Amino acid sequence: MAQTEISEEKIKAYGATHYRAGSGSDALVLRIGQHSPALALHYAGNGVDCALFITAFNPFGQEQDDAANQTAHARLGEQLRDVSDHVFEGDGADPSGQWPAERSYLAFGIDADAARVLGRRFQQDAVVWIGKDAVPQLLLLR
Repeated sequence: MAQTEISEEKIKAYGATHYRAGSGSDALVLRIGQHSPALALHYAGNGVDCALFITAFNPFGQEQDDAANQTAHARLGEQLRDVSDHVFEGDGADPSGQWPAERSYLAFGIDADAARVLGRRFQQDAVVWIGKDAVPQLLLLR
């Protein structure tokens, strides 16, 4: 694994997270390292071959108050909509329930370099980037 300031415990938690975009029976649930046939279908239907799953909540994993998180989330949404025609609300949820879900976005057509820029701009430890293979991966940012 690349050298990083992020603790192994946090990386494991990010790896176990369920990254969900959309709602109800139409929701996509993405897991690190697991191919998503549903996402591959969305790629084909939207003419894209990559996507970014990102949050602006809790910069560098430090808990923020709700107002700060909501403001950052809205700002992130605006920036994503400036660069992608396909942006979906979602959340990153701990399947064990030990920490609350964080509001997030799935945005199509964001390459890995742009994903890193956005993640760093919003002071995130990592973002989830998905290439043409439709297999989500963590991009560690510090």
